[in-house]
Amino acid sequence: MPIDFHEKRNRQSYALREADRSWREAIQEMVNVSGLNVLDIGSGGGIYSRALAEMGAAHVTGVDFSQEMLEEAREQSQGYAQVEFVSGNALATGLPGEEYDLIVERALIHHLAQADLEEAFREAFRLLRPGGTLLIQDRTPEDILLPGSKRHIRGYFFERYPRLMRKEIERRPELDIVLQALNHAGFVRVNAEKLWETRARYPDLAALAEDLLSRTGRSILHELSDAELQDLVDFIRQEVQSQLRPGEEIVEEDRWTVWSGKR
Repeated sequence: MPIDFHEKRNRQSYALREADRSWREAIQEMVNVSGLNVLDIGSGGGIYSRALAEMGAAHVTGVDFSQEMLEEAREQSQGYAQVEFVSGNALATGLPGEEYDLIVERALIHHLAQADLEEAFREAFRLLRPGGTLLIQDRTPEDILLPGSKRHIRGYFFERYPRLMRKEIERRPELDIVLQALNHAGFVRVNAEKLWETRARYPDLAALAEDLLSRTGRSILHELSDAELQDLVDFIRQEVQSQLRPGEEIVEEDRWTVWSGKR
């Protein structure tokens, strides 16, 4: 069954991991976060809200539609005085306009109908101060179709269970669709680039298997039964084992597309 973001048992699924240095450095190259008032729409458990604060943002507001995710984000973010979390919808946050220097929407737009993209971007445009930046990070079908390897573990999900690939492609917008929606919403200097983000590092295959079996931070794996998930983990073990040197750490990376636009 698809993940239910409103279920208490899933509240930590997007809360416990830390944003990797690869992400922080890539974002800093696009926008100098230091001193900015930042809005993180679709903040989940606050992983990237906290990272933005650590990167020097003056204030970070995380917005999410799940009360369970918001409660977990607040618990995990104790000690971050410059971070707050509020309930809201990406299409109509209810927040005052022209308040933010930077808006980040990471892993959000694949949860929206493509017909709603322009409306979501118009809301972001309204919220940004003149000269502000919108960053959108998500996967395109092109990103999804990359083959599996010891680096790109996600590719094995779709090799083993092609129905997962079909589902992913259905919900992931094409690169040009997003660019077009940004232009229609009024953004200028619209651009797109690719990003390899380190998701996690595992000392061995057992640690990778444990992470996969927990489904943590991997909503697509909720589409598999427990038996299918175990089968997938066994398949990945076999494929990755043949690529590893003795004692080699597994560094899992995901390929993303990052769109940007200026108000």
